[in-house]
Amino acid sequence: MHAIGIDIGGTKIAGALVDEEGNIVRESRVPTPAGSADAVVDAVVSLIQELSSEHKVLGAGVAIAGFIDSLQSEVLYAPNLSFRNEPFKAKLEAKLDIPVLLENDANAAGWAEYRYGAGRGFKHMVMLTIGTGVGGAVITNSRMLRGGFGIAGELGHIRVVPEGRLCGCGARGCIEQYGSGTALLRSAIELADSSDAGGERLRELRKQAGELKGEQVYQAITEGDHGALGLLRELGSWLGQTIATLSAVLDPEVVVIGGGVSAAGALLIDPIREAFQANMPAHGFRPELQVRVAEFVNDAGVVGAADLVRLAWSQR
Repeated sequence: MHAIGIDIGGTKIAGALVDEEGNIVRESRVPTPAGSADAVVDAVVSLIQELSSEHKVLGAGVAIAGFIDSLQSEVLYAPNLSFRNEPFKAKLEAKLDIPVLLENDANAAGWAEYRYGAGRGFKHMVMLTIGTGVGGAVITNSRMLRGGFGIAGELGHIRVVPEGRLCGCGARGCIEQYGSGTALLRSAIELADSSDAGGERLRELRKQAGELKGEQVYQAITEGDHGALGLLRELGSWLGQTIATLSAVLDPEVVVIGGGVSAAGALLIDPIREAFQANMPAHGFRPELQVRVAEFVNDAGVVGAADLVRLAWSQR
């Protein structure tokens, strides 16, 4: 039976009607009314009603960037939406006639890759989403790792540099500050601001566009600019080192790299693999995990959320 997946972002809410094979049958999106929790509830309810108007659905999975409690009913903390201990599931189900399941957005995306994308066929998978921040999901023995309080898998906040850059989480030295798209842009601006010859192309692109954004950095990378490629390799090195640490703890068979920065493909994956191999504990004496690029681009959250509510329903 069909299920609905909802992915709530800071600027838009995406929704899709998804079949049992992970195919999107129907989709829609609306702006996120981020100033009010009740307004977000109303927007999600309207989207679910629209998507289910012509089909019978068994439930709706709702993915949110934030901490979800162990019962998957409350949003403990969602910085982009200013949610704090928000009983989001109860509010939605009070206005709907189908069950609702809440999920962290990175977990939902990771589940989509595990079930239908780059992680299918494996039982143990880690996903890292490299975008504005660094998100994570951990699948172990074909189950989502949730932890005692429901908020496991916050891999972006693994500390890699003692007393390093201040992170939005309040700690210092998190991988998010070195291995995200935001970190890449910051490094590119620093290089363009310097007198280093490696920043020449970035300075040219900034002059043409008026400011340096992710689009200009990506253009420089695709052009093969030495300076921009060096920054991408550095970012990949940080991620590879982090994966080496994760391998010692979780022993995954595959690590899937998603998010906007993963569009760089082999230019990112190659330095990740090199750094992983250089830092892998007992390298050469243990099986080596695979590093793959995510297959889903923009639909992972809705597909994963829909499949997770279907899974939860089947286990009742």
